Amino acid sequence: MIDIHSHILPGVDDGAQSMTESIEMARAAVQEGIDTIVATPHHQNGAFDNYKNDILLQVSELNRALEEEDIPLTVLPGQETRINGGMVEDLQKDEILPINESNYVFVEFPHDQVPSYASNLLFNLQVEGYQPVIVHPERNLQIQDNPNLLYSFVKNGAASQVTAGSLTGKFGRAAKKLSYQLIESNLIHLIASDAHNAKKRAFHMKEAYSEISKNYGQSAMHYFFENAQYMIENQTLASDPPEHVKKKKVLGIF
Repeated sequence: MIDIHSHILPGVDDGAQSMTESIEMARAAVQEGIDTIVATPHHQNGAFDNYKNDILLQVSELNRALEEEDIPLTVLPGQETRINGGMVEDLQKDEILPINESNYVFVEFPHDQVPSYASNLLFNLQVEGYQPVIVHPERNLQIQDNPNLLYSFVKNGAASQVTAGSLTGKFGRAAKKLSYQLIESNLIHLIASDAHNAKKRAFHMKEAYSEISKNYGQSAMHYFFENAQYMIENQTLASDPPEHVKKKKVLGIF
């Protein structure tokens, strides 16, 4: 299993605070069935800045530590960048790190809103040859209020990633309900943990994939499995035509 979004690098953001915690997270990831994980430290979110070259070095150091501990987990480089008007320029300056140095770029919205310039920014990233991936949209308050905001972004070429913990109810009823609505509307392309530690903000990947399989069948589970592989290999993600989100009961969730 591949986890494309995690905060496993030690001491760089609000994820693992030490190499010991990173090792603990790695062991927990392996227990979940994860063999490849992308380290995506926060960047330009108002609290943390983690630049491309620094991340590449830190990922190399963590992989060495995992090898010494004989933990069968491979860490790949990535970054979770808070949306800002300078993202294209920062990519051109080689400060932003796409996922595994591919064309896929994580874009994080503020928790409570979607900036008015988001559509233009996502378009400009695509003009430059990048594929923007909106992370955890189900946890954004404005998208919870108006899910069809995400529809417009996906229709115009963005991809999106839901959090495993949202599918299992770890982020509350609203995020759980919206997660399933977005999946049923073909607005989600990837599932990832966004794990910050091995306990309170853990992986929940096995449980999330079990829920996907139970509710939508093995083919849906394989769709998300394969898209994670496509992303790290810089291939085109599988997708179905996006649909508007319907205001209705979803899988018994109100």
